[in-house]
Amino acid sequence: MSFKTAAFALAFSLTGLSAAYAAEPAKPTVVLVHGAFADSSSWNGVVADLTRDGYAVVAAANPLRGVASDAAAVRTVINSIPGPVILVGHSYGGAVISAAADGAANVKGLVYVAAFAPEVGESIFDLTGKFPGSTLPPTLDKPVDLPGGGHDLYIQQAKFPAQFAADVPVAEARLMAVAQRPLADTAGAEKAVATAWKALPSWWVYGEADRNIPPAAMKWMAERAHAKQVVTVPGASHVVMISHPHAVSKLIETAASGN
Repeated sequence: MSFKTAAFALAFSLTGLSAAYAAEPAKPTVVLVHGAFADSSSWNGVVADLTRDGYAVVAAANPLRGVASDAAAVRTVINSIPGPVILVGHSYGGAVISAAADGAANVKGLVYVAAFAPEVGESIFDLTGKFPGSTLPPTLDKPVDLPGGGHDLYIQQAKFPAQFAADVPVAEARLMAVAQRPLADTAGAEKAVATAWKALPSWWVYGEADRNIPPAAMKWMAERAHAKQVVTVPGASHVVMISHPHAVSKLIETAASGN
């Protein structure tokens, strides 16, 4: 083979390799939405896994004021992302992503992490009481009055570790109790008006020892949504993304691959 022929063959090979790389689809951006009594730092372990594996990640701030208004806030984040999105919600954040993804063309899948997926006309309070097992109501502190009416709900700090994060080291759970962000009571009672889980594929993960949302309720919601995969974590609390971040990030990556 002459030098000229060899050079041409090499150039052709490199061109084909470049085309193959160019044809490889970009990984979707993962948008994480926290729930009540938590904040975006609750995703830290999951974020570490996803970024290590090459995913762009945005942990959206959830105002916790109302399903429709919170969904609108998350939708602004979704709209700012040019490529495909996998939308992930924890707890009350599940109701938010169910509304935020409605009609969003770039959202390709929903991941529910110990979360609610209400039907139109249902509230998260309705779903909490649909099955026995939630011990949350007696652990709530005295509601904090808000200007103009309404109240903010907190979990009593002394009861927070056992109720919310029983499988998290106690010292860490106590810090979470102090830093918890309240949910407006009107948000908990607000009826859903959109159900993106009917149009988009969904994946679910939750702990078998969840004391906030009865595991039976999450199993029922996942079945109703015809979830592609459901992962249950033995002994895990409501904050399964903190105590078992690898299980959660693995499922998110499965959703991102479309499997």
